[in-house]
Amino acid sequence: MYNAISRQVEQTVADLQKIKPELASLFKNCYSNTLDTTVERMDDGTTFVITGDIPAMWLRDSSAQIRPYIRLAREDRDLAEMIRGLIWRQARCLLMDPYANAFNREGNGHGHQQDRTEMGPWIWERKFELDSLCYPVQLLQDYYEATGDQSVFTEEVHAMLAIVVRTMQTEQYHDERSPYSFERDDIILPSDTLPFAGKGTRTNVTGMVWSGFRPSDDACQFGYLVPANMFAVVVLRHLAVFAETFFADAKLAERGRKLEAEIVFGIETYGTFQHPRYGAIYAYETDGYGNYNLMDDANVPSLLSMPYLGYCSYDDPKYLRTRQFVLSEDNPYYYKGRCTAGVGSPHTPPGYVWHIGLIMQGLTATDKQEQLDLLEQLLATTAGTGLMHESFDPNQPEQFTREWFGWANSLVGQFILQWLESGQADQEQP
Repeated sequence: MYNAISRQVEQTVADLQKIKPELASLFKNCYSNTLDTTVERMDDGTTFVITGDIPAMWLRDSSAQIRPYIRLAREDRDLAEMIRGLIWRQARCLLMDPYANAFNREGNGHGHQQDRTEMGPWIWERKFELDSLCYPVQLLQDYYEATGDQSVFTEEVHAMLAIVVRTMQTEQYHDERSPYSFERDDIILPSDTLPFAGKGTRTNVTGMVWSGFRPSDDACQFGYLVPANMFAVVVLRHLAVFAETFFADAKLAERGRKLEAEIVFGIETYGTFQHPRYGAIYAYETDGYGNYNLMDDANVPSLLSMPYLGYCSYDDPKYLRTRQFVLSEDNPYYYKGRCTAGVGSPHTPPGYVWHIGLIMQGLTATDKQEQLDLLEQLLATTAGTGLMHESFDPNQPEQFTREWFGWANSLVGQFILQWLESGQADQEQP
């Protein structure tokens, strides 16, 4: 265990014991779970992070799993080296293939090698998800902000930033310019593959970036996944600063800022929908031809997570209207049960709520009582394991998917810390 993490766990558990003892046990079990069970330091100085019960590294999950610990990296050299090693590993992965979402520990040919796309022995899965380009840049930003460590900015990282911009620019014109296609023959669900010879449904040019798949790894119904484009806006701002400050690359910075502006235009022009009940809200997906998919999915980036990602403020009026829609039964993937109500996903059984959805609702809530209610619901739905899961039946939480899911475990630790440190816990004092 890293020293800073150990001290954080010890202090937080002591604080929670005085306020809400049952949360102390959940925090202790979950906060360090990712570090204890999913992180491997490699001989080449990089870090490989599996999702949990799948022995591959997703660019999204590995970043999200580690993000809650970055705040402690300044005071813990070993932790900082581990995170820096993950950034370098992600850079190599993106340089290997910017269209892949998950990679193997070595070139062993594991994973979905039968998919009809440009697979290779290092690639576990090659579903192009826009957020896979975003998460490594966000991790880089979080790490540098926390540590001030300039040694992380290697030429390999510079090349990663360039390929992120180049791939996004290509996928603004997916139908005309993209080399990417994806088909899977041994599908369980139709969402495991892309229609129209693997190119997906047609899209109009809007300024936004096309994505084949959602952060759930399900195929997009329409090619412009709005919350993923919101995430791209945020990371492109960081990318432009990195390009100028650490690499003296004015051209890359200019391309990044131009791309950012074009995506914002696309989101605000094509990605909004005038809902008869809620007014102007953001759609989950659109094709730029006037077709919209009105829903939200628990996986992040999501519409619910907009302020967490940094696209807007927590009190932004359009976000609040969108949030109201997401947390209602007008969202086809919002489910209610005896034990809880929350956002689920078409990726898991119908009616199942995701722990990440509940946690993200808590991380973006500004109401003290809402946060406290969500903490109670999280405590009540571990099925006696003391850990988070992927999804569960809100009437019978003992029915769940993925007993070992690192992202949800580290994220609930972040939620508990935020609740404790913001003073929200004061109302629990006797």
